[in-house]
Amino acid sequence: MSFLYPRLLAEQARPVFEEYRHLTIAELTGRVAIAHESAVYVATGGDRVSAARLQELRAGVVDLAKHAGFPDDSDRARNADFDLRLAALLHAEMGMVPAEAASRDVWAFLALVLLPDVAFWRYPQPPKDRILGTDLTRHVFGRLWWRAQLVRSSDDPEPYGALKILGEAAFDQIYARRAALGGSPHMVRAILRVWKDLDLSGLNERETLRDFLKRLLRLAPFVLFDGVEEHALDHELRAVAQESVDAQRLSSQPAGDGAAQTEQGTAQSGVADERSASASPRENTPIAQSAPAASVDPRRFRSVEICAGAGAQALGLERAGFDPVLLIDSKADACFTIDLNRPEWDVVCMDIVRFHPSMRPETLGVDLISGGLPRVKSSATVGRAEDTEERGVLRAAIGLARDINPKAVLLENVPDLVESPGFEADRSWIENELRNAGYHWSWRVINAAGFGVPQNRSSGFLVALQDPYFSRFSWPAPDELPPPTVGQVLGPSMSAYGWPGAERWIKGADRIAPALVGGSDRRGGADLGPTGTKKAWAALGVNGNSLGDEPPGADFPADEQPKLTVDQAALIQAIPQEWRFFGGKTSRYRQIGHAMPPPLATAVGRAIAAALRS
Repeated sequence: MSFLYPRLLAEQARPVFEEYRHLTIAELTGRVAIAHESAVYVATGGDRVSAARLQELRAGVVDLAKHAGFPDDSDRARNADFDLRLAALLHAEMGMVPAEAASRDVWAFLALVLLPDVAFWRYPQPPKDRILGTDLTRHVFGRLWWRAQLVRSSDDPEPYGALKILGEAAFDQIYARRAALGGSPHMVRAILRVWKDLDLSGLNERETLRDFLKRLLRLAPFVLFDGVEEHALDHELRAVAQESVDAQRLSSQPAGDGAAQTEQGTAQSGVADERSASASPRENTPIAQSAPAASVDPRRFRSVEICAGAGAQALGLERAGFDPVLLIDSKADACFTIDLNRPEWDVVCMDIVRFHPSMRPETLGVDLISGGLPRVKSSATVGRAEDTEERGVLRAAIGLARDINPKAVLLENVPDLVESPGFEADRSWIENELRNAGYHWSWRVINAAGFGVPQNRSSGFLVALQDPYFSRFSWPAPDELPPPTVGQVLGPSMSAYGWPGAERWIKGADRIAPALVGGSDRRGGADLGPTGTKKAWAALGVNGNSLGDEPPGADFPADEQPKLTVDQAALIQAIPQEWRFFGGKTSRYRQIGHAMPPPLATAVGRAIAAALRS
């Protein structure tokens, strides 16, 4: 029998979450309840769970938590054991079907009504997705139920034994980031069966798993894994896993081993060839062809990219001489996009608020930490729901810069963060933190149009450097040549399918574009921005109310305004035509709209690199 659980809808859950964030564990225990006046149930699909069963569930969870130190204490080892035991308990005792478990409102009820003290004990000062369930792969309880759902083997004497094979970070790779693999219990169980039998002696387990998953992803478009019987699937995965193990052993051999170097070089060449052959290039444009090449100086630098998005800023910095040892972003589609284009880059899909350098010691002391942060609102909005997350990321970014201790810091955000009196408190706090960490800093607003981007797009920058590098730093000067116009950049694609109005349109689109707006994940679909921005696009002959699926064809009226495609939006951002994007139309457009144009990142990156090289 399946049970239906109470649901606390988002509009009721959010204010409760904001209130509970400021309470002690003891105070939260006093708020525990079996019901909530705003809770609702779906009409059909099972029997409503009884109050007695909810009480039993709470008692079981609290008992596990007490063994892990609840309510006064916790540590990483006990938390990990608690998660393992709790995953099995939730899945075995709740009696839910996946359709019910897919509701974030169910998990919001558990975290805010039935078990708020345990939830906030397990994740003190949690981001909202840990409690509200906006991303079930991160919810304090929901992620564990789904992990158990994926690994449970009913014919095994220990049905949930596979939970012990991999830790949370590894499950994040399989489930949260590698959606093409983690959505299939059949596939996940096979991965775990194969993984536990591998000989990983002397290898970096995390790097080997990462390589294994990437090899599986390359097969995903060609193999229907769910249609392969268990023994055959294990056989296939075992062969792929062994390839990863062999590749890792080769890469760990001494540099003087010529045979190993030759084999490894061939393998790397094959990856590059595969990426080139499988790319779906956008229409030809002078932007991609004129992109700056990598610096001729042979010395390169190590960087960490936070809030990496689709990788556009990291791409620009790569041209300036920075190779990322780690990229972090919280959006799975963005992580997939980076994987599609730079499979050799190490991407972690997680909120930077959760990240600490101790998780990845190789990040400590890199040359640069950089990131394009979510757009903060003025200090007048502090405390509002729409501002809490963005400001938390800003503070986490400064905290990471302090903890990682790079030679240089590069952060990009809205121009108002640099210039507006409404951000004075933020600037003072940031400067004080940087000063205490031994940095000197400089703020600047830069328009991407000054660096060959066909767009009137201003960004606020903060660059901070340690001594003696700061005295050698100077901001890049804009190009002397004007940027290309919208007509020049999009003309080839607008005329590619025989649109009779293309020539007239190209002549009319004789200016640069307004700033491309990515939009908020909280609102609506993909369009070109607010009313004023849409009017600016209309003056260029573009319908900005939504995005098109393809450029106008021969049957498109000559006097109508075409819509931009996602690929055309990428050209406006000066993103190279071979750079591919993962996800649906809205997701891909938002990745593009939120990106820093790579030529601008290259210009600022070269200025930082010059200071570090001097």
